[in-house]
Amino acid sequence: MTPRPAPGGQRLPVAVLGATGAVGQTFVRLLAAHPWFRLAEVAASERSAGKPYAQATAWLDPSPMPAAAAALPVTACDPAVVAAPIVFSALDSGVAGDVELAFARAGRLVLSNAKNHRMAPDVPLVVPDVNADHQHLLAHQRAVRGWTGALVTNSNCAAAVIAMALKPLHDAFGLRQLFVTTLQAVSGAGYPGVPSLDILGNVIPWIADEEPKIEAELPKLLGTLGSTGIEGAGVAVSAQVTRVPVEHGHTACLAAAFTGRPTAEEALEVLAAWRGAAGVRDLPSAPASPLVLAAATDRPQPRRDVMAGGGMSVVVGRVRPDPVLDLRLVAMGHNVVVGAAGASVLNAEWLLANGVVPGVAA
Repeated sequence: MTPRPAPGGQRLPVAVLGATGAVGQTFVRLLAAHPWFRLAEVAASERSAGKPYAQATAWLDPSPMPAAAAALPVTACDPAVVAAPIVFSALDSGVAGDVELAFARAGRLVLSNAKNHRMAPDVPLVVPDVNADHQHLLAHQRAVRGWTGALVTNSNCAAAVIAMALKPLHDAFGLRQLFVTTLQAVSGAGYPGVPSLDILGNVIPWIADEEPKIEAELPKLLGTLGSTGIEGAGVAVSAQVTRVPVEHGHTACLAAAFTGRPTAEEALEVLAAWRGAAGVRDLPSAPASPLVLAAATDRPQPRRDVMAGGGMSVVVGRVRPDPVLDLRLVAMGHNVVVGAAGASVLNAEWLLANGVVPGVAA
């Protein structure tokens, strides 16, 4: 399918903050030939500033570094230096908070992967197919904060996979209670990430801050938009997280209780019919289907399924009755694509298509 022309008739210049890291590199790959956006600037730490991107970056992706990015000079993460109206932030949470606010105050649309602002009442926390409409909260955000810019956050990468799998079931049957155990890929720890002697042949049953992030973010993701904030879904969430020796792909084993008490057959019917949030399917980065149902009893598997929908789909399998709650199921998605950079790009596409980017008509 040929992507529809960019709103406004021309590709908008965009910048990537934290462009030399693992998620930043995924942004660069996704944006280098994007039909609506033109990768114009890359920014990183002071030790990288002034170098060509190819020299400053230890490229991790199996595909070659895009030629359009290789020669770009790396600049500082400063709105006085970076001019693009749309800024994708792959910054570490240790520095992201103040830097992202500075760009929003300077009138930029900031799409953040960091945890710093996710739970702020006036900041949309968005997985596009789950709750793209929450981005309408930006009008309130601008009024309250007195800025012309905007700040939208991605969810935690595991929470994104879980929310994608549960959104259609929540809408149909009313999710009440969730127990989740995650098996999270090493790429979720960034680069160089987890030492090889810690992870090879091993499972690590702890990831810093991960369990409270999942437990807090899921109710906001599944909540409803109000005029001044998000009313969280009344869902009780208990999360246990593990790091496993898998390169890409977070797996979540879910046991859930619903007000509507669905059977496995009813749940499968709802999951198969779901097409995600309105207005997302025709955007350039959207997969044909946000959910892919795995028929085989031993799927999903990261090695075989992680690139479903180009890494933008979540694969769901093993939907079955639960002897304590109502349903058990397994969900898996690419943590760096649908759980991070790809979701941010899709958020930006939705915002541009809906006329939210300053000075650009829908």
